[in-house]
Amino acid sequence: MLPETRSQDAAAEDETPVAPAADPRKCLGADCDKDAGALQCPTCLKLGVKDSFFCSQECFQRNWAEHKAVHKALQVKAKTQNGPYNPFPKFFFSGSVLPVYPLSPRREVPKSIKHPDWAVTGIPRKEMRLHKTKIEILDAAAQDAMRKVCRYAREVLDIVAAEARPGVTTDYLDEICHKACVERESYPSPLNYHNFPKSVCTSVNEIVCHGIPDQRVLLDGDILNLDISLYHGGYHADVNETYYIGDRAKADPESVRIIETTREALNQAIAIIKPGTPFRDIGKVVEKYAKSQKCTVIPTWGGHGINTEFHPPPWIAHYAKNKVVGMCKPGMTFTIEPILTLGSAREVAWPDNWTNATADGKRTAQFEHTMLVTETGVEVLTARLPDSPGGPIPMPTVAN
Repeated sequence: MLPETRSQDAAAEDETPVAPAADPRKCLGADCDKDAGALQCPTCLKLGVKDSFFCSQECFQRNWAEHKAVHKALQVKAKTQNGPYNPFPKFFFSGSVLPVYPLSPRREVPKSIKHPDWAVTGIPRKEMRLHKTKIEILDAAAQDAMRKVCRYAREVLDIVAAEARPGVTTDYLDEICHKACVERESYPSPLNYHNFPKSVCTSVNEIVCHGIPDQRVLLDGDILNLDISLYHGGYHADVNETYYIGDRAKADPESVRIIETTREALNQAIAIIKPGTPFRDIGKVVEKYAKSQKCTVIPTWGGHGINTEFHPPPWIAHYAKNKVVGMCKPGMTFTIEPILTLGSAREVAWPDNWTNATADGKRTAQFEHTMLVTETGVEVLTARLPDSPGGPIPMPTVAN
């Protein structure tokens, strides 16, 4: 493809039309109503298009800027028709996980279901206008609404997790999630949030968070985080877990260590939640346990408030010595969602503007619950059910 910095005339001169034998037809020049001659675009010929005729070299040169857009569209179409492909072939990926495109078309949510304000524009305008330190206290009716939407979120997570196995694509899991949300008259909160293209985040192995579901097939030995959020009755819920994909993952001591350490770090953080607990103490508990198991907290990402908005205050840090202000009060709802890794906390961002991976390619895990602070302690609104898929496993015994 010709560099955009070159002039249209110079580019078109390099693309001098060739003259295969053909019957005259209408010229493809947008500003031309003449019959075409035997001159045809050579790039189109290379791409397999055999009817891109122009009346003259001058007309072709004049219409080059518009016509070359056809080449880009044809190249994308060719990639799609030729099967899965990596959209960022020149990017250095830190681990084994690569994007597999094309992405499936955006899934629709019926208009009868209440949409958040970013559903059309991609911009959460109300959320962006919130006061950064004002934390909402929910009344009894709002608390019941949060219980309902969080119950739905748990149901959807369990439905999707039950389908997570070797041989299925993350796009298939997105389809399952989307359908389950719609069946509950709920909008999948991530869909078009800051232009995120899917209904669930699927983060595999070294992917820290915000993995975009695509055509990659899950392999025996992978670990997978499913991050489910949905919007129902004017309120949001947020929950995620990391799952073992196949028996190989459960037999891998390192995968078990990172998953079970992260699970327990969240449990220990939840255990201290009650009225009066400083928000900063949550990170102290998480990091202390992570270090005891030789795991590292990724500090970039934290928990957050959640109610009628997706990410209102407060911010919940998962590392020690943070300076988060404020304390838990009855009626507050927020998430705790630590991300731990086996290696360095340094990250790299993929060119898709969403996916984050560990820079050293080491595996990560994340767990998240939405919580309500009560008068005496905490209610975990997204708690696991007795029949929820996944769950903790013991560390495997490794022979010398």
